[in-house]
Amino acid sequence: MKFGVIVFPGSNCDRDLVYVTRDLLGQPTRLVWHQDTDLDDLDVVVLPGGFSYGDYLRCGAIARFSPVLKSVIAHAQQGKFVLGVCNGFQILTEVGLLPGALTRNRDLHFICDRVPLRVERADLPWTQAYQPGQVITLPIAHGEGRYQADADTLAQLEAQGQILLRYCDSSGELTAAHNPNGSLAHIAGLVNRQGNVLGLMPHPERAADPVLGGTDGRWLFAGLLQATAMALV
Repeated sequence: MKFGVIVFPGSNCDRDLVYVTRDLLGQPTRLVWHQDTDLDDLDVVVLPGGFSYGDYLRCGAIARFSPVLKSVIAHAQQGKFVLGVCNGFQILTEVGLLPGALTRNRDLHFICDRVPLRVERADLPWTQAYQPGQVITLPIAHGEGRYQADADTLAQLEAQGQILLRYCDSSGELTAAHNPNGSLAHIAGLVNRQGNVLGLMPHPERAADPVLGGTDGRWLFAGLLQATAMALV
């Protein structure tokens, strides 16, 4: 499985993702400058965290106009995998690959922490290495991670099973005290209807190496590899 990690001016998590996919998981990976448009050789396109274009205007608002985004949209429409982490999630909502929007955190300050998350589904490639209802721990680092959507959109997300991760307490309960940014319905990560596009605010790449104190994030990438291996059988 070949990964491509998009690099925008201001990206700062691109190398972290390359370390996971190339060095830890042994998969061919290349960095893709935001002005490049050829993604034909890639199976998975990753939009990393960071501060694309300095997060001027609002997070992801300028990055959506980068030349590579047309190719990312085409990649997704072909049913190939697209992953957006933190700023990448914000960009995916800006271009319409995922519904809703990411807004200022409830308390209007930047949050950097490790938080528990409940896995809502484990029947998609992204989460098949987890168990339904499993509580995992991933780092977050964002100032605009509060997921918002109108009532109809939320109802569709719930009905279609598009919510993959929710902020929770250590036992999996959804409490206001454990919703760090005030996201609607405790949403931390969701997919499109087809399930091939995933956006999440937490950073799985920062919890993939034991040296960092946890590997819960590694299994998100491992699930994709497992799905590919099964498809080739």
